[in-house]
Amino acid sequence: MSLRAVDEVVEQLLGLVKPTVKTELRTIDEALNCCTAQDIQSPINVPPADNSAMDGYAIAYSDASPQASYRVSARIPAGYVGSRLEPGTVGADTVVMQENTELVGDEVKLLSLPDQFENVRSKGQDIEAGALIIRKGDRLSARTLSLIASVGVAEVQVATPLRIAIMSTGDELVEPGNAVAPGQIYNSNRYALSAMLRNMGMEVVDLGIVADTPEATERALLEAASMSDCILTSGGVSVGEEDHVKAAVEKLGKLELWKLSIKPGKPLAYGEVQGVPFFGLPGNPVSTFVTFHIVARQYLLAMQGFSDYEPFSVTGESDFSFKGGGRREYLRVQIQNIEGQTRLSKFPNQGSGIMTSVVWADALAMVEAGQVVQPGDRLTIYPMALC
Repeated sequence: MSLRAVDEVVEQLLGLVKPTVKTELRTIDEALNCCTAQDIQSPINVPPADNSAMDGYAIAYSDASPQASYRVSARIPAGYVGSRLEPGTVGADTVVMQENTELVGDEVKLLSLPDQFENVRSKGQDIEAGALIIRKGDRLSARTLSLIASVGVAEVQVATPLRIAIMSTGDELVEPGNAVAPGQIYNSNRYALSAMLRNMGMEVVDLGIVADTPEATERALLEAASMSDCILTSGGVSVGEEDHVKAAVEKLGKLELWKLSIKPGKPLAYGEVQGVPFFGLPGNPVSTFVTFHIVARQYLLAMQGFSDYEPFSVTGESDFSFKGGGRREYLRVQIQNIEGQTRLSKFPNQGSGIMTSVVWADALAMVEAGQVVQPGDRLTIYPMALC
């Protein structure tokens, strides 16, 4: 099977996505990172009435002049509403900041005048009643939850979070906290995948480490299919004698693709097990991270129902030289702002097992196969702030 181009594969996978139709009602306290299942409209005006934007004195602009003194007719603390003005009096339309006044007994002297209507928030200035504030498919972040709370909405209908089964394959893997024997390594992919999925608002079904046998691999895949919406494995999809995942998937379901023209991360597989979507990610930790971020993450976000699932990208100016190989490569780079320009520095060791490169980096810089990069060239980069 020949290597498939990244963009072609992503387009194919997104065409296969079947977004979840399950929804549930959650309090806004429990909805962080969830996907909204319906539009949300504001039931109220924000602010609900004209009010002062700061501490000060409300005046009728047409009846005021600087250095004049006026009787204070009422004090209105925050959270209270003033009484109606007496018949025949002029209504207030401007607020003078307290710092620009001088209080003498029951009168206030205006040291300077603002412009008319200054320091006044008008009714519905921020949000009008009935206005659309959140769209179906939006991610509920700290900012959007604050907005929803500001209009008095306490519960939201969200797409039920996907249940993603994760499993690691390899007799060489040992969980942190245990001693490693010669030839063994600690299982870091489990924690990377689990954390990234939870950051996306999804639930994780962790099947742990699966032994390198066909029987154990098949049992684990069947268990995963019975309790999840999608299966993610790390390792076991390459061509080694102990890599049994690919064969097990083909036996229990089908394999749609195998091997991607990407570096790091060539041995990436996609298919299904008992009708449940399956991603076989590479075993090397950087390869797992990159293929998840560039490929699997988009698929899962679209499956969850998010309207914005493409990875955010910008451009930056390279400060290094590099010659692309036979596959599209995602370099670990650090973003620096130098004289107003976004400059990119490359981690010295770009090996697929060098996880320190991911921790050091701010972004992944895309270099096409055969591309020659010189200092000053602009590259597309994918920031990793959410990973």
